[in-house]
Amino acid sequence: MADDTPIKIVSTNRRASFDYELGERFEAGIALTGPEIKSIRSGKMDLRDAFVQVRQGSAWLLQAYIPHYEMANGFSRKSEERRERILLLHRREIDKIRQGVEQKGFTAIATKVYLKRGRAKVEIALARGKKHYDKRESIAKRDAQRDIDRALRDR
Repeated sequence: MADDTPIKIVSTNRRASFDYELGERFEAGIALTGPEIKSIRSGKMDLRDAFVQVRQGSAWLLQAYIPHYEMANGFSRKSEERRERILLLHRREIDKIRQGVEQKGFTAIATKVYLKRGRAKVEIALARGKKHYDKRESIAKRDAQRDIDRALRDR
């Protein structure tokens, strides 16, 4: 059965595909407080430095920035914009992430946050850092594709 539920992409980590070779991907829920989900629904979140760490049998999202929701009265969490948030995953997914991170050169990074059926989901990818020459190759491919698209458009 195909999952045709519409999703609203809130934030993407565009730098991740440039700095890393992205491998296996996982979808995880995020445990949030009320003002945090309201801030995400209004489209305010940043994944620039976000990564995932497995500790004590749970996966944690670290360094993800969710700004304070201005309309939230009574919640004093101005200093908790980059707090650690637990990810909701199945045990075998957590084990796959842990095994992937234990391999030399791999890390788990957050690539995308989106709303699916009103719930915030984060896409996690096992990634390996690119070398400098790999980044130059990515730039060359992107420029070549841009030239091809421009030529087809002007044709």
